[in-house]
Amino acid sequence: MSHFPHMVFSNTGDAERQYLQLVEYIMAKGHNRADRTGVGTRAIHGATLRFDLSDGSLPLLTTKFVPVKAVFHELNWMLSGDTNIQALLKNKVTIWSEWPYQKYIESTHDTVSMKEFEQRIVADDLFAQQWGSIGPGYGHQWRAWQGPDGKVYDQITDLIERIKKDPSSRRLLFHGWNVADLDKMALPPCHLLYQFFVADDTISLTMYQRSCDVGLGLPFNIASCGLLLNMVAQQCNLKVGQIFWVGHDVHLYTNHLDKIAVQLSREPRPFPKITLEKAASVFDYTIDKLRMEGYDPHPSIRMDVAV
Repeated sequence: MSHFPHMVFSNTGDAERQYLQLVEYIMAKGHNRADRTGVGTRAIHGATLRFDLSDGSLPLLTTKFVPVKAVFHELNWMLSGDTNIQALLKNKVTIWSEWPYQKYIESTHDTVSMKEFEQRIVADDLFAQQWGSIGPGYGHQWRAWQGPDGKVYDQITDLIERIKKDPSSRRLLFHGWNVADLDKMALPPCHLLYQFFVADDTISLTMYQRSCDVGLGLPFNIASCGLLLNMVAQQCNLKVGQIFWVGHDVHLYTNHLDKIAVQLSREPRPFPKITLEKAASVFDYTIDKLRMEGYDPHPSIRMDVAV
């Protein structure tokens, strides 16, 4: 059986072709599979991508516009340990609204629209507290993983300290798959394991993703990894190296295939370059500390999220 080939990282405008070749491979060789959402997917087992960011580039796709501000705010939201969408909505980021909205509608049988629900989350703190949570996912596990003895573990703070003290360690990682909490989460973490590698004063990142929506989610995921790697490198006084992305169930939703075909018809352009103004800690970065140059994407392509 054919397998998706390991792609060689690139420092040029051709770097995005890894992503496009992955899409082409899924469309040509993927299996048609039913899925939890009922939408249906074309899927393959296992894929990898590698990006060299040592030249200051950010893996932000150019064959469609990817909103870097939304990526930045989502990453900061997770790093803060927050699990309520109110903070995201106040920054005009709506990518997590579907899950709380669906729970609200199913629980109350209200006929309020998504936009009205979001507006109420922003304006009403008590309503947001009751209905805006995604459960103990992502940021909660990153910052407040609770052990069976009740001890709470801040994995991100511990990670930064370990990198500084023991950069050659093979335990420089944080994890989101807390089995005891899975049934309380709106969505168990898709990108669940991040591990760092330090050599020659340069830090690189491997991210493992159990389930990957290649059309809608993966462009966000790799850009978020790029931002996170830059933040951690800066806080640890290290140079930025590579991202190595590993996906397990790697799929295109069937309602994205026509949109993806449009994206494949476009010629990729060079990734943008970024600089970050150093913050007091990895938790203190704000959007005004990010500078980006040379981002020249093709127009946006709207794809619906599968819930």
